[in-house]
Amino acid sequence: MNGEGVVIGIHGLANKPPEAEKARWWKTAICEGLARNCAVPAADFPFAFVYWADLRHDTPLDDARNREPYYAADGLGAFPRYDPERDAGRTSLTGRLYHRIGRLQAAIGLTPLDDAILEFRLDDLWTYHQDAAFRDAARARLIDRLRREAGRRILLTAHSMGAIIAYDCLRILERAGEDVRVAHLVTLGAPLGLVEVKAAIEAEHGDARVPDTVLAWTNLVDPADVATVAADLRAEFGPSGRGVLPVDVPVINAYRRPDGEANHHKSYGYLRTPEFSEIVHAFLGETGRAASGAPGARARSS
Repeated sequence: MNGEGVVIGIHGLANKPPEAEKARWWKTAICEGLARNCAVPAADFPFAFVYWADLRHDTPLDDARNREPYYAADGLGAFPRYDPERDAGRTSLTGRLYHRIGRLQAAIGLTPLDDAILEFRLDDLWTYHQDAAFRDAARARLIDRLRREAGRRILLTAHSMGAIIAYDCLRILERAGEDVRVAHLVTLGAPLGLVEVKAAIEAEHGDARVPDTVLAWTNLVDPADVATVAADLRAEFGPSGRGVLPVDVPVINAYRRPDGEANHHKSYGYLRTPEFSEIVHAFLGETGRAASGAPGARARSS
C-alpha cells in the first residue's frame, strides 16, 4: 500500500435517502465528530460510499418519509464518551437475556430467537441470507470499490448489516488471493455476533475469524443498541493469520430523532462518537506521514 488513504463507508439495513445525499450526510457526520471531539475544523479527506439500498427498495426515502435525517447535534464540545463506571448499566435487558439464550441456541443447534430478530427486526439481513441474487449484488458493489482502492491505505467503516457484507467480502477477497488490504476495519452497531449470523459465516467461509486482509479491527458498540445484543466479537471471532483480533469498544450513540426520541443504533450517532473520531484522526494523520515519508510512519504492507 502507498501512503495515500481513503475512508470507505457502507451503510446498514432499511431504505435510505438517495445515494449522493446519504454519502454527504455520512461524511458530514464524520467531520462534525472530528471538529467537536478532536478540534479538527473543516476536515477534508478522500471518502467513498458504498450504497446498496436500491437493491431492496424501488425508490429512496424522501424528506417527508425520513424520520431520522442527519442534522448537526445540539451543544458544543466533545460528544459523550463511554464511562465504564457511570455507564455500566447501559447494557439492555435484551442484551443480557440474549447472551444466555444465545449460548443455549448454539448448544442445541436451533435459533428461534435469531430467526425472529432477523425476520421481523432485521428484514434486509434475513433476505441477504435467503436471496443469493441480492447477496451477490450487494457484495459486488463493495468488492468493486475495494479493488479500485487497492493501492491506497483503507479505513473501511461498516454500519449494521453493512458490517456483515464487509466481512463476507473481505473473506472472499482473501480466498481469491487478491492483494486488497484494509488498514483498519471499523464496525458500528454490527450484528456479527448473532448465533445465526455466525453460523452462516462458518457455513460459507469455514470458520469465524478475522480476515487476513484486515490489519486492525475495532468494533464500536453502544450497549443499549438492540442490534448488538451479541457484540462481544473478540470472544466470537478467532485471530487472523497475522494474529489480529477484534477490539470491542463500548461507546455512547447519542443520536436523537428530530422529535427527541433516542436511536442508539443510528449511523450518524456512531460516526460522531469520540472513539470513532479518534480512529479517523489517527488514520488521516498516519496517512499524511506515510505519504510524506516522514520518520515514524509505520509500514502497513507487511
